[in-house]
Amino acid sequence: MDDRKIIELFFERDENAISEIEKKYGGLCRSVASNILAMREDVEECLNDVFLALWNSIPPEHPDDLKAYVARSVRNRAHVITREANAWKRGGKVQIIGDEFLSLMDDGTDLAAEYEAKRAGEIISRVLEGQSAGDRKIFIYRYWLGMSIEQIVAQTHFGESRVKVSLHRTRKKIAEALGKEGIIV
Repeated sequence: MDDRKIIELFFERDENAISEIEKKYGGLCRSVASNILAMREDVEECLNDVFLALWNSIPPEHPDDLKAYVARSVRNRAHVITREANAWKRGGKVQIIGDEFLSLMDDGTDLAAEYEAKRAGEIISRVLEGQSAGDRKIFIYRYWLGMSIEQIVAQTHFGESRVKVSLHRTRKKIAEALGKEGIIV
C-alpha cells in the first residue's frame, strides 16, 4: 500500500493504518531502534510507543514523507528510552519526576534552544548538500540511522578506512560551518 493510502487510513481513524505501517516500515523501524537500544524488549516498547504516537498525531499532522516521519519518530523515541534508562541507573528518578512536575507549569519549550537547533539543522543540511552522494549516505547511515561502521561498510561496500575518513571530514566541515555561524558545538 502506498504512503498516501496509509495516511488516508489514519485520517479515517481505521486501525488498519497501524498494521499497514508495520508491514511497510516495520523492518526499518526495528533496524533504527535496534541500532540505538540494546535490549529486544526496549525495541518492542519503542515501536509500540511510536505506533501509538503515530495514531495520536496523524491527524492533525499530514506528513509529506511518511517513511522519514516514521523513522524520525522511532529514532527520537529510542533516544528518550535510552536517556530514561541511563538516568534511572544514575539514580535519576528524582530528576525525571522533577522534569514531569515542571512540565505541568510549562510546556517545556525553550524557544531559544529550539531556534538554535533549527539553525544548526539548516547549516548541517547545507553542508551535507555540498558533499558527494556517498559521503552524505555514510553520514546519514551513521548519525541518523545509528548504524555501526561495520554495518555501513556492508551496506555501501566502501572500505572501513573510507567510511571513517568520510565521517571525520564531514564532522569537521559541519563543526567549522557551525562555528562560523556562532553555534558552539
